[in-house]
Amino acid sequence: MTVDLLHGIRVLDFTTTIAGPHCTRMMADLGATVIKVEAPEGDMMRDRQPLRNGASTSFGQLNCGKMSVALDLKKPAAQAAIKALLPTIDVVVENYRPGVMRRFGLHYDVMKAIKPDLVYCAISGYGQTGPASELAAYAPAIHAASGFDLAHMSYQEGRDRPDNCGVYVADVISGTYAFGGIVSALWHRERTGEGQMVDVSMLESTMTILLPELQTAQFPQPPAGKPLFGPVRTKDGFIMPAVASERTFVNLAKAAGREDWIEDPRFKLYPNRRANWGDLIDELEAWSTTLTTAECQAAFDRTGVPSSPYRTVRELMADPQLKHRGAFAEVKDAGGTFRVLNPPFRLSGAHVRARGFASALGEHTRAVLREAGLDDEAIAAVT
Repeated sequence: MTVDLLHGIRVLDFTTTIAGPHCTRMMADLGATVIKVEAPEGDMMRDRQPLRNGASTSFGQLNCGKMSVALDLKKPAAQAAIKALLPTIDVVVENYRPGVMRRFGLHYDVMKAIKPDLVYCAISGYGQTGPASELAAYAPAIHAASGFDLAHMSYQEGRDRPDNCGVYVADVISGTYAFGGIVSALWHRERTGEGQMVDVSMLESTMTILLPELQTAQFPQPPAGKPLFGPVRTKDGFIMPAVASERTFVNLAKAAGREDWIEDPRFKLYPNRRANWGDLIDELEAWSTTLTTAECQAAFDRTGVPSSPYRTVRELMADPQLKHRGAFAEVKDAGGTFRVLNPPFRLSGAHVRARGFASALGEHTRAVLREAGLDDEAIAAVT
């Protein structure tokens, strides 16, 4: 029998943009009731392309499965409504700049006094305390601040200018760590009855990607030469072989018909191979450029070399492996239907899937506030 693992958990979601909504969508995917509190003008992602009949699929991808309540939290009546709702809530998630929730009178200490076993998660650029805590932050600035951009640039030969930002790594990884922190805190609450605050720093989250860089920053090494992992040219494009072990090096040599590499003193031992990596790639491309990308991939597959052609997202979405895995769910909003990615993990005894709807702005305001005990007059004061 499969279950919704977070069924019965109620989440009050004050998040916007990407990091926080990514976190709370995973909670909705696992069966939690997520009540998204939006400003009267709505989450800024509601205006992001693609738009169909005024409905954004970018917003829907991050917020499907959530209820929507529209409130102006600057108004005391709206703040009172949130406090009335709190006794029914298990988790609060917010990703405002530190200090904003305090100005609303809805910071952790206030909420904890009303709901002592509350799990309260705050996602911010630099954490809730410290000299940088109140700085504004979005993912592109965090990429620069964390060392991520310059680390990435160091692997690009001949480059002296960091890349433009279009893939928001810091947001997604921070939202994922927030999800892990919240679930850990809920498990602690299950055992002890105690709630707590989860403080997630986007800066520190992004630093977790920089595994070798954190160590070489402490123990500098001589320049390594040509990067290990880069595109290899074929007759009609490029392919990426990931040669990360002795076995995969031997398999690469077999795929290219160059088993002499295995005993070649330039390549036999890893330190020498690393020092002569540019020569190895030159010799590899002497073979790969005689074949199409598909032919190279077939040769690598036969010998067990981890590799892939470079694909667009559109091409990826047609991959039969993703179809087999049930990687996508269909979501409906005011613009029709669209596909979103399910969480990338599967559980043998639980449902893990995106819920099939994206709410209109404020669609559930009256129902949620009535549930909190507000009468029609009180609801009218905050809507």
